[in-house]
Amino acid sequence: MDFPPSQGLDQEEVEEHVAETIEENDVVLFMKGTALMPQCGYSRRALGLISQYRDDVETVDVLESLPEYRAALEQHSGWETIPQTFVDGEFVGGSDVLAELEERGELAETLDVE
Repeated sequence: MDFPPSQGLDQEEVEEHVAETIEENDVVLFMKGTALMPQCGYSRRALGLISQYRDDVETVDVLESLPEYRAALEQHSGWETIPQTFVDGEFVGGSDVLAELEERGELAETLDVE
């Protein structure tokens, strides 16, 4: 049995989805995989760090259209690597930046925890 490769989404759809998701959510994590099943260690690490402080994080699985998501996210952040975290519409960084913020005791404040 053959499974055809996923056709993914077109660039315009992805760009709209990224913009709307960043605008409509306090904390967004664009990651490989889902919150229940991260598909890379960096995504798992970023989700774990955020989840220590917030349980209302919006996650977006970029694997369906990875090249399109990379391009769309780069427009917002200047980075093409995944995962990417946005808080209140502002780009924060990937798992390494989140880990540094945690190390300095600044992650809760960055995530706007009240």
